[in-house]
Amino acid sequence: MQSNTDDTPAQHTIYITDDVQSYILERKCDFRVSTSCSGPILLPTKVKPPKITDLQVRIGGSTIYISRYQARYLDTIHRGMIPIFFDDL
Repeated sequence: MQSNTDDTPAQHTIYITDDVQSYILERKCDFRVSTSCSGPILLPTKVKPPKITDLQVRIGGSTIYISRYQARYLDTIHRGMIPIFFDDL
C-alpha cells in the first residue's frame, strides 16, 4: 500500500509492506511510527500515543500515525520496524 504524505516537506510517498498491513489488521488497533535510539519503530498507540502533528494513514479500520519528523526520512514502513517482543502479543 502506498500513502501520499502531503504534509511532509518533499511530499513523497511512503510504502507500507503487505506483512505490516497484515500485522496491523490482525491486531485491530492503531499504531505509531516514532523515533527510537535505533531508528524508526512501529508501536501500538497504547504504548506510544499519537501526537496532533502526526501524519495519518488508514489501514482497514486502523490508523498508522507517523511522526512528522520520521515521515521526511521514510520511504517504507516494514516488518523490521516492529520490535520482536511485540510479535507475540
